Amino acid sequence: MGIAAAAMTVMAVVLVMQLGDGSSLVSLGLYGAAFVLSGAVIEMSRRGRTRLGMAVLVTGFVLVLVAEWLLRSR
Repeated sequence: MGIAAAAMTVMAVVLVMQLGDGSSLVSLGLYGAAFVLSGAVIEMSRRGRTRLGMAVLVTGFVLVLVAEWLLRSR
């Protein structure tokens, strides 16, 4: 739960920075999705599904980072 909460905090900070930077709506949506994903993982952890939550968290963040990298490389 702590890792997901830390990830949620980091994503919130990055999202605010992206808002101030004037980034694209798709980029903001990706970070918003990562923020929601962190909340879902916290709930999974509270219900005893910690391993599944960590797998979802890692997979989700890898997908968000790859999508962000692809958006910036265009």
